[in-house]
Amino acid sequence: MALLVHLKTVRDLRGKGDRIAKVTFRGLSFYTRVLENCEDEARFDEMFRWPIASRVDENEILELQVFNYSKIFTNRVIGTFRMVLQKVAEEGQLEVTDTLIDDNNTAIRTSVTVDIKYTTMDGTVGVWSDGEFLDVPGDPEGTFQFETDSLLSGHSHGSGSGVSPGRSIHGIPTFRKAGKGVFSAMKLHKTKSSRDDHKKDEPATLDMEDLDRKALRLGGFGGLDPDCISLASVTAVTTNVSNKRSKPDIKMEPSSGRPVDYQISITVVEARQLVGLNMDPVVCVEIGEDKKYTSMKESTNCPYYNEYFVFDFHVPPDVMFDKILKLSVIHSKNLLRSGTLVGTFKLDVGTVYSQPEHQFYHKWAMLSDPDDITAGCKGYIKCDIAVVGKGDNIKTPHKANETDEDDIEGNLLLPEGVPLERQWARFYVKIYRAEGLPKMNTSIMANVKKAFIGENRDLVDPYVQVVFAGQRGKTSVQKSSYEPIWNEQVVFTEMFPPLCKRIKVQIRDSDKVNDVAIGTHFIDLRKIANDGDKGFLPTMGPAWVNMYGSTRHYTLIDEHQDLNEGLGEGVSFRARLLISVAVEILDTTSTEIVSSTEVQVEPVSNISESATGKIEEFFLFGSFLEATMIDRKIGDKPISFEVTIGNYGNQIDGVSKPPAAKKMKKKEGGGESDEEESELIQQNSSEDEADDDGDLVSVSSTPPMKPVITDRNYFHLPYFEKKPCIYIKSWWQDQRRRLYNSNIMDKIADKMEEGLNDVQEVIKTEKAYPERRLRGVLEELSTGCNRFVTLANKDQNQAGRTKLDKERLKSCMREMESMGQQAKLIRSQVKRNTVRDKLKMVQNFLHRLRFLADEPQHSIPDVFVWMMSNNKRIAYARIPSKDILYSIVDEETGKDCGKVKAVFLRLPGKKGFGPAGWTVQAKMEIYLWLGLNKQRKDFLSGLPNGFEENKAPRTSPCLQSVPPVSLVYNMKQVFQLRAHMYQARSLFAADSSGLSDPFARVFFSTHSQVTEVLSETLCPTWDQLLVFEDVELFGEAGELRDDPPIIVVEVYDQDTVGKAEFIGRTFAKPITKMCDEHYGPPRFPPQLEYYQIYRGNSTAGDLLAAFELLQIPYDDEEIRRALIAVHDFAVPQIKIGQGGRAELPPIDGPTDSERGPILPVPMGIRPILSRYRIEVLFWGLRDLKRVNLALVDRPRVDIECAGRGVQSALIQNYKKNPNFSTLVKGFEVDLPENELLHPPLNVRVVDCRAFGRYTLVGSHAVTSLRRFIYSPPDKTHNNWASAARLMNGYMVLTNGGSQSRPCSPYTRTPPRTLSRPAGDVTVNMDADPSVRKMDTVVKLDANEEKEEKKKKKKKKKGEVEEDDETDESMLDWWSKYFASIETLMEILRAQEAALAEAEEREDQEIAAEGAGSKGKEKSRDKSRNKEKKKSHHAGEETEKHSSKPKVDELLVYNKELEAEYDNFEDWLHTFNLYRGKAGDDDEAALDDDRIVGRFKGSMCMYKLPLSEEITREVGFDPNMGMFQSIPHNDPINVLVRVFVVRATDLHPADVNGKADPYVVIKLGKSELKDKENYISKQLNPVFGKAFDMEATFPMESMLTVSVYDWDLVGTDDLIGETKIDLENRFYSKHRATCGIANSYSVHGYNVWRDPMKPSQILAKLCKEGKLDGPHYGPGGRVKVANRVFMGATEIEDENGLKKQTDEHLALTVLKHWEEIPRVGCKLIPEHVETRPLLNPDHPGIEQGRIEMWVDMFPMDMPAPGPAIDISPRKPKNFELRVIIWNTDDVVLEDDAFMTGEKMSDIYVRGWLKGQQEDKQDTDVHYHSLTGEGNFNWRFVYPFDYLMAEEKIVISKKESMFSWDETEYKIPARLTLQVWDADHFSADDFLGAIELDLNRFPRGAKTAKQCSINMVQNQAELPCISIFKQKRVKGWWPFVARDENDEMELTGKVEAELHLMSAEEAEKSPVGLGRNEPDPLEKPNRPDTTFLWFLSPLKAIRYLVCNRYKWLIIKMIVALLLLMMLGLFLYSMPGYLVKKLLGA
Repeated sequence: MALLVHLKTVRDLRGKGDRIAKVTFRGLSFYTRVLENCEDEARFDEMFRWPIASRVDENEILELQVFNYSKIFTNRVIGTFRMVLQKVAEEGQLEVTDTLIDDNNTAIRTSVTVDIKYTTMDGTVGVWSDGEFLDVPGDPEGTFQFETDSLLSGHSHGSGSGVSPGRSIHGIPTFRKAGKGVFSAMKLHKTKSSRDDHKKDEPATLDMEDLDRKALRLGGFGGLDPDCISLASVTAVTTNVSNKRSKPDIKMEPSSGRPVDYQISITVVEARQLVGLNMDPVVCVEIGEDKKYTSMKESTNCPYYNEYFVFDFHVPPDVMFDKILKLSVIHSKNLLRSGTLVGTFKLDVGTVYSQPEHQFYHKWAMLSDPDDITAGCKGYIKCDIAVVGKGDNIKTPHKANETDEDDIEGNLLLPEGVPLERQWARFYVKIYRAEGLPKMNTSIMANVKKAFIGENRDLVDPYVQVVFAGQRGKTSVQKSSYEPIWNEQVVFTEMFPPLCKRIKVQIRDSDKVNDVAIGTHFIDLRKIANDGDKGFLPTMGPAWVNMYGSTRHYTLIDEHQDLNEGLGEGVSFRARLLISVAVEILDTTSTEIVSSTEVQVEPVSNISESATGKIEEFFLFGSFLEATMIDRKIGDKPISFEVTIGNYGNQIDGVSKPPAAKKMKKKEGGGESDEEESELIQQNSSEDEADDDGDLVSVSSTPPMKPVITDRNYFHLPYFEKKPCIYIKSWWQDQRRRLYNSNIMDKIADKMEEGLNDVQEVIKTEKAYPERRLRGVLEELSTGCNRFVTLANKDQNQAGRTKLDKERLKSCMREMESMGQQAKLIRSQVKRNTVRDKLKMVQNFLHRLRFLADEPQHSIPDVFVWMMSNNKRIAYARIPSKDILYSIVDEETGKDCGKVKAVFLRLPGKKGFGPAGWTVQAKMEIYLWLGLNKQRKDFLSGLPNGFEENKAPRTSPCLQSVPPVSLVYNMKQVFQLRAHMYQARSLFAADSSGLSDPFARVFFSTHSQVTEVLSETLCPTWDQLLVFEDVELFGEAGELRDDPPIIVVEVYDQDTVGKAEFIGRTFAKPITKMCDEHYGPPRFPPQLEYYQIYRGNSTAGDLLAAFELLQIPYDDEEIRRALIAVHDFAVPQIKIGQGGRAELPPIDGPTDSERGPILPVPMGIRPILSRYRIEVLFWGLRDLKRVNLALVDRPRVDIECAGRGVQSALIQNYKKNPNFSTLVKGFEVDLPENELLHPPLNVRVVDCRAFGRYTLVGSHAVTSLRRFIYSPPDKTHNNWASAARLMNGYMVLTNGGSQSRPCSPYTRTPPRTLSRPAGDVTVNMDADPSVRKMDTVVKLDANEEKEEKKKKKKKKKGEVEEDDETDESMLDWWSKYFASIETLMEILRAQEAALAEAEEREDQEIAAEGAGSKGKEKSRDKSRNKEKKKSHHAGEETEKHSSKPKVDELLVYNKELEAEYDNFEDWLHTFNLYRGKAGDDDEAALDDDRIVGRFKGSMCMYKLPLSEEITREVGFDPNMGMFQSIPHNDPINVLVRVFVVRATDLHPADVNGKADPYVVIKLGKSELKDKENYISKQLNPVFGKAFDMEATFPMESMLTVSVYDWDLVGTDDLIGETKIDLENRFYSKHRATCGIANSYSVHGYNVWRDPMKPSQILAKLCKEGKLDGPHYGPGGRVKVANRVFMGATEIEDENGLKKQTDEHLALTVLKHWEEIPRVGCKLIPEHVETRPLLNPDHPGIEQGRIEMWVDMFPMDMPAPGPAIDISPRKPKNFELRVIIWNTDDVVLEDDAFMTGEKMSDIYVRGWLKGQQEDKQDTDVHYHSLTGEGNFNWRFVYPFDYLMAEEKIVISKKESMFSWDETEYKIPARLTLQVWDADHFSADDFLGAIELDLNRFPRGAKTAKQCSINMVQNQAELPCISIFKQKRVKGWWPFVARDENDEMELTGKVEAELHLMSAEEAEKSPVGLGRNEPDPLEKPNRPDTTFLWFLSPLKAIRYLVCNRYKWLIIKMIVALLLLMMLGLFLYSMPGYLVKKLLGA
């Protein structure tokens, strides 16, 4: 036995000095070490241990003293802390934080934190509360406890339930505050303490101010800073006291396996730097099996495609995210040949989905060649990839005139954190062996074989298939073996880090017909690697992985085969496989490397048995305490339960007998030892095994038992006091450490999640101080993290630790440490206004924790509990083994180990989807314990006490430690349960009327009762008390009090025929009262609470109820009977309270006569009511659909709330006028004081038919009336807006104006900065242009940071306006539009830079706090430098911009206007009316199908009586009540003008992946089709159209703008549509009729559109708002209310004359209208909104977006002018003339014909990008020997060009079959190439240059100065634009790539570029080549340059004359000499003879 004291810290010390502490117990003192120079906190962190012989007595005292240490003098006592160890003796463990007392016994500020542990003889360690080692104990009332560093002493953190367990001697009163979290997500485990000190509790109020006062009063000696108070966990959800029960999981249905809709859209923009010469590239996009191709671009290696592809899928998420997306470039593919692959790029869809916004936008994918990994990069493809799931909306970055992101390296398509340079790596997946495979063949075949061959074969032929990154490898097949051994490795070669997240390892059974999967395991690479600085490459194992799937018995067609493929949750153990993974980075430069990426399979050596850990014997014990709610379908046959772990315990379909050798090895192969034995086990006998160790046989299933009926739907098993047990022995490798670490982290995460739920709850219910609770969460997190670091470091040298174990431990410890430090830091930053931000950060922590806790290497398989009936498996529950794993260290124990857990069984596989999955198959109360056999002694310790073990009869004497086969409880308590069922709200609609007839069924133990059925409502108020008499519960009274079983409440819909339909279910815990307790405050009567109702995985409403469990006192007669009944047991303990028998509190009889015998909820529990008046504004009904095929003609609206209501006037003829004649009606009603308990208000629309018949059209339930509560304006606020904002933006004042404050996306001033002090406020607006640039930033007001973040990701480089647009006449609406988009981008960039800076600052703070996060720092630095570059860039842009002339701008919203302005519900609200059944949870998005119309109106509720000030105001109309000055709802005629600018990213509608869109506009009956102006083959069409329509509100108020796809044949298809409610816009206070322009001008492109001038609008607004003003004063001032605005006063007309005007001043006021007190709200500026297009066939998935705006003008006002012209800019016709003068230094390709000299026949080819057909060639300069060529040749290229977008517009037919021309927009790029002409073979390509005509380097003056740098360093060189320069001449380099893929210079060209507009070109025409007109002179070429076979003589002359002249002369001379010699020789003899003979 020992007492351990862990002295942690002493805080709030005075002064500075050396500290020491002394701890004394039983006279033995220990001193701590001396802490030198510590200031206010001394962290001792030391453990002291007293070994003790006798038990610790309850009265013993532990003393702790803290001293100021001195070397010379005696130490001076600072304070003492004494504690009675009573609590420690009881509980075994305690953590205390308390103040010290000084010598005079007065408390001082200093506080100490100690942790005390007491271990008793038997080794049991005291058990913590479930809150474990984290701060604060369960608190019974859900009361908040404030724990501050200094102040609230006397509150020790025990785990007890008392007020202050382990109270220190001088207890200062404990400080508590009652106030329940009414909405706590699930108030299970509401622990109520018996030893409550009632006097110290205050009444439960929600009064927080009182709390503050109290805190200050108490803080007299501590000075309380409200910014440092924190609240520890108090919600008693997991902190239950008795620890005997764990929390049930409320979500029932497995969600993973069901298919969902996905849409993947990919835009292939262009490719660059493709390797290869003169290729014809095609891009192939492949996802899974689907392939799509782009068109082919000819002879270019930088093709521009801009093609858009969409793939639609309907598959489960896991399947979707594992699909591989592959982009490949293929060269010269055509119909006949498949082309050659240039390079590929692949990633999995999950990587894209995990990107911000689920997309990559304009990123460059780097191509590599899979066949040659040494080759390096093969080029880049620029693309956008987006993955949209159902309900995701993709925010596309704004698409206006982009400048290309030429910085390829900076924009690679890689997720954040992946290095730019990826290397090749080998991935080795080693497959060693497998165990425990199931049969995969029928036994008949086997028996036949056995008969013939006489041998017994295993019925499975397994092999392993590994799939990674789209490639698959297989091992060999091991014929017929349940325990195959492969020892092979599968090697993949892939880029590292890979962009594919999971490796799929699948054991398959080889079969002649088809192979089937036996089991599948996914290895997540993120979990087995760490990319930090101290990270490690992916590594795993060797480790066993467990595979789960369908049940093990073999059937020919397995209905759950999907489970074996890894889809959905496996329902049975299939096999386990020993594998390991390793990665090796390749050095691609080495020579002996295999360069292909083919998958290879190689043998590997075997590994030793012990490599995976030492095999230990594990023991699993389970006890079934209750089995209820058994589905009635299976209730007629006997039922038993089977528990299995791996194959152990599986009797039906485990593996047959293992070989003898295995049996000796403790039967580790799993399975029973032989078949005969399993027969015995069926009878639950437990004979000794044949093994000599005399060990026990496992009993894995309960005896069959016939169920008994509970009620109509459910049965239960009559276990009563006899609870069956099971126990199983199994053998596994001992890898518990992995699970322990996971458990510690999981517990921290659970605790944290619960805390975060609390914080969100507090925010949601708007209680005070959410920040305190958040601080508490962070404190718990940091203590938890520190605790992990100390605990996880153990067992370092255990056998079988893999590399991954070691690395993971290191990285987890690092992460946890840094998380703890960050939590501390964030805790100090949590303030009232930063709660939401910090909450987000903390949620990231939670994700990180959950990610870390998931252990990739398995050890012990999960436990399955199956319900068996008739030897068939019916329903199951799967319990992770780590959750029930035992450890002597508490934090490491699984959360359900040794606890009673309520488990709900469900159907396996797909059967469990949908309605079948909602119902419970059975509810079990089950107790499980799993641990090493040698730790077995405590396996029963967690069971509820009061039982006797019933062991199986044994034949031979043996060990006594045999586990029991059943437990018999001899303690029984009798209770009465009272369920106060008050009401439910927001239930699912279960009938076709759109309503339900709900009733609730309450289950407790084996009892159930039903409330009455309330017909036709979704918000039933049952107000009913259900009393369950004589509920028998087994166990000790005290334990039951603290921890009663849970109550299940199911809500059903009663149907007249058939069975009631299930609506949802919730759990609750009752508050328990024992018979010796007093029924009274604070615990009784219980308060009503909200319980969330779930159906499947979706929420299905809330239940407001309270439950109490009251013990029934016994009388003497019963005691006597009980004694007789149990004569053979010990005397039953029957407890009788000391104070006599307190009777149960009385139940009031039924008070209301009409409800009959139904008991209402008693008085103390039902809410206190007060009188309210609800006024309803009835405006009108819209879009009512038919009811039973009949049109609705005379509808009426009935409003009902809490039994009272009001009816609207009847609409006499819905078709003619759907508005109500009487606008406002009211009714009085009694509602609860507590707003959270307000019942819903029901809106129903009925149609009054003839003969007094009524039909329900539809209904709507307003669940929360809070936003409609009116509170009178606070006179102290000079700006009423702020008062109103508190009311959630709803307050109708005398002008009926609501104060919802719209937020525009741009700046970040929170709205409250707008409330200005009283008095005149001057707002100065300057007209100076440089300031005006800033002004756009100021004017754009916003307060939603979310928007920022969304937009932040959509950054674009600034689009540069052209300088030549300075001329006013050049400017048009599009100039304004593009300038606005540029501003939008600029602001986003500025914000991004600011955010980056802020982040950087925060990072530095965190870094300064803890150096633990250095790894992250570096990676952050990298990203930060990028950010810096970006922001720097943005800065330059701004400077550039400000020098430009100011173009007036409008606002471009990248979302709907409604989103920005709160749906324009400032006073008129729209309520959707529903009818029909609510769908399955997945179809929740399809609620739109149930909408049958809309009711427009509003409500206002206020407490009576109302103060008179309001009614006394001037002009108060009593008929209108609170809705003063609301416009009348008579029909009104309006001119509606719809401007459609353009659409982006349309979903392709044609086979060719394009669409031919046109616009259709519908309003009421009228429809405008713009069919003849369809835009051919375009997915980003620019419409630029204005449509005028006349409409009459209210009949025609819903505007539909649709985009259709034109088809030549057949009907046109809808691409998508958007609907706009014009009426709400028209009547809105934001004045959405016509946007207010930024400046007022009377002519030009920015002409004022509204028929009313600004001054008229201002006057009208002031009159309506009863404001004083406007008063125009001298000097450009105007005064409105108490604000003074300044502005310009002059205006220029068309002729440039200046006039005086007030319009600018009025406009200034309108632009700042939100600052006007009381009535101000933001007026809508001139704008363009971007609306998503939706298609009803693809609900929830965006089909593109449309940019548009709507103007509305009432017809009774002066008519507006003509619509402004926004027709698309016509491209301007230009002509580009290129003169090729000369070339130089061209590489020489050919050898000369005769002499072999190097030469080239040069010619130059040129074309404009996109117009390859129009390519032009010069003539050939033959036989250039120096690379010089002279041409004087002119190319002429006419083209159409859009200045604003910098694109060339080309219209051409795609193919000969195309119906019409397609318009392409292509960047203006000129390509020049130099070629070598060959006569017989193809010409050789020598080099090329591509000049972007908008920005290309200036040509060099001379050929010498022209170098390759002009191409390579283009970014640094000054660039020019031909559109500005018009004429340029110079030298440019030609380049090509050599074999090593390096750029090399291959020539230079002297060219002249001359750009002319078409008109100029007409005036001075020129000829092509050297032709007339304006011919160029012939080039002065040397004579060599001609073609020999055209002029042979010339050639000969040339050959003779030039080159061989001297040679010929020499030869002639030589010939002459030879002839002379010959002649001489010939004639010489004759002459000689003559001479000699003298003839």
